[in-house]
Amino acid sequence: METKDILKTVDHTLLSTTATWEEIKVILDDAMTYQTASACIPASYVQRASEYVSGKLAICTVIGFPNGYSTTATKVFETKDAIQNGADEIDMVINLTDVKNGQYDKVEDEIRQIKEACQDHILKVIVETCNLTEAELIELCGVVTRSGADFIKTSTGFSTGGATFKDVETMAQHVGKNVKIKAAGGIASLEDAEKFISLGASRLGTSRIIKIIKNQTVEEGTY
Repeated sequence: METKDILKTVDHTLLSTTATWEEIKVILDDAMTYQTASACIPASYVQRASEYVSGKLAICTVIGFPNGYSTTATKVFETKDAIQNGADEIDMVINLTDVKNGQYDKVEDEIRQIKEACQDHILKVIVETCNLTEAELIELCGVVTRSGADFIKTSTGFSTGGATFKDVETMAQHVGKNVKIKAAGGIASLEDAEKFISLGASRLGTSRIIKIIKNQTVEEGTY
């Protein structure tokens, strides 16, 4: 697979709680240079980032991040605020307490409300696979499919584990045709990235891929 094709699937990500504007600018500049799908950054930087890229790059941000247990009303407000500030894509975290209580109807209703708040913007639903049983993941594939969301996403990258090949395989088998898959967290090599894509992921949440490519560019003198 061509490196440029892998890059087109990447949401180049920096969600560190200590991220400075200078660090965010590097993410934005690299994302524009290497033509990634988007840059995924904290909500507090969305307006400034949107103005900085001036339509040359999709800006993604996170809602209910990273724990997901804020109220639906709070997440809806966060979503509307992010869109107003210039976000093009929203990655929301589901309420895992509802999942563990078997309240999948509440999870679905929340996603529906956030999708409505997104208007025509892309919504990705983070289900935090490292905290799920296989049965719960399969059930959530159905929930996300019915909710009208655009993507199901494996992980925040802030819990006990990130994306696994098995998780993405399971998602690909059980989500509807209207739902795409985003693998995120722990994608450490171009080989990993290509494997996730081959299994069904059409987005990758990572910062490491561009770092690898930049290092290769320095060594080889080309891109």
